[in-house]
Amino acid sequence: MAQPRANLTLSELRDRIQHLEGTASRRKVVLPFGVAEIDGHLPGGGLAYGALHEIAGGGTGTVDGAAAALFAAGIAARTKGKILWCLTRPDLFFPAISQAGLHADRVIFCEADREEDVLASMEEGLGFGGLGAVVGELVRLPMTASRRLQLAAEKTGTMGIALRRWRRQTEASDFGQPTAATTRWRVSVLPSEPLPVAGVGRARWLAELMRVKAGECAEFEIGACDAKGRICLLPASGHGSDQTAWSRSRAS
Repeated sequence: MAQPRANLTLSELRDRIQHLEGTASRRKVVLPFGVAEIDGHLPGGGLAYGALHEIAGGGTGTVDGAAAALFAAGIAARTKGKILWCLTRPDLFFPAISQAGLHADRVIFCEADREEDVLASMEEGLGFGGLGAVVGELVRLPMTASRRLQLAAEKTGTMGIALRRWRRQTEASDFGQPTAATTRWRVSVLPSEPLPVAGVGRARWLAELMRVKAGECAEFEIGACDAKGRICLLPASGHGSDQTAWSRSRAS
């Protein structure tokens, strides 16, 4: 009887140590994209709940910024529960967000005057623990602020998404600064999917996984989010790198 009791004691000690180190919540579920080539690059096979993720457009233009917002909306749409969306500019085109699977009846908007208030609202939302995801539109994400958001997410298991938006080129350079985010994505618009007849096909994006903890960087050409927030992998067209090739040089 001594051996089972010793094993139980060791197990309890491990749980206590993990809790003190903040690692207990890392054994959390993930939100898979449902695309094996992408999920295979992410620890656990998907985007981790209880973690902060960064998403930005590939440039300073409105088009890439909109693609990043739709990418974030598609992720949030596939979580369960209400979504808290914090912002300083009420310029989100909601019909497009709805087409990415995130419908108005699930979203709680929190409009703030300053980015400091957006960060505070995100932290409070993540700490609440009853939301599917918390999205915050930010120009800058200081390391200290990102750590606070990461810790708040870890405590409740809520997914945090920092949607980086900027108005000018000088602000875009801040995206290269280190943060505590678990993953960092950059989304750029590609020519739409060709159709056999005249018209505009499904939107296509270049999604760059620029940073991932315990993983490697990669690039994927994907079809934009459908009405359920799902993406698909497309054949490489030459606009980006090989779908399964690593892109270590893009890590930051």
